[in-house]
Amino acid sequence: MGKKIRVLVAKPGLDGHDRGALVISQALRDHGMEVIYTGLRQSPLQIAQAAIQEDVDVVGLSSLSGAHRTLFPKVVEELEKRGAGDIPVVGGGVIPSVDIPYLLEKGVKRIFTSGSSTDLLANYIKELVDPQTTPVTAPKKIAHIGIAVESIEQASTFYLDSLGLQLEGVEEVQSEGVKVAFIKIGETRFELLEPLNEESPIRKFLDKKGEGLHHIALEVDDIHARLEQLKANGVALINEEAKLGAHNSQIAFIHPNAASKVLYELCQYPEGSEA
Repeated sequence: MGKKIRVLVAKPGLDGHDRGALVISQALRDHGMEVIYTGLRQSPLQIAQAAIQEDVDVVGLSSLSGAHRTLFPKVVEELEKRGAGDIPVVGGGVIPSVDIPYLLEKGVKRIFTSGSSTDLLANYIKELVDPQTTPVTAPKKIAHIGIAVESIEQASTFYLDSLGLQLEGVEEVQSEGVKVAFIKIGETRFELLEPLNEESPIRKFLDKKGEGLHHIALEVDDIHARLEQLKANGVALINEEAKLGAHNSQIAFIHPNAASKVLYELCQYPEGSEA
């Protein structure tokens, strides 16, 4: 877009700490945005008036004091009173997850918790302001749950005999050094993973951790766009480019450090195939 995005960063209420707000302000400037920082101890009315006077595109609120449930909605309300309800408000700071649905219901567009990256915030603001930016859609569903096993023949008896599920097929993925068995359950699958050789990542996983949950796979529509978005948001990836997986799918793994030590796989199936 032609003009720079203008963001008002504000600290509502009696919160006396602004280090986080200053870090955010600089990060947004590094992304090419103009940032107006109002300083400490601003009332919702002052913030709304400043947003209108500065003709900003977005208002960003930071709170560490615990008063976010009152102050964030009040800023939204003051903007609406003055005919500026079209200026989106985002928030961050020390915000308990249980409070997020309430704040969204009150008109705050999105809450960024203390673990959110500044890249994620900046890219969200760009998507929010630029109507030509097409956001990447959320994953469609859990495609499968990958379970590492020493022997598919032995492990599958539990799923087939004890649970009464049906084996869909077995396939070898030579590039990954793994044999895969697909067992359907509802709208998803269990994927049993048996190593084909000593160099297989599954062999190394089994030697280190033993049999058990290996990964959760998420089906996406456009894996290339999703990977670009994750990279732009600073999310650690094992695979920055998609590679060939089972069922002729395109796959890539997100680093477990990005998701509370859980290994996630993104997968995109060929058009017209049943995932």
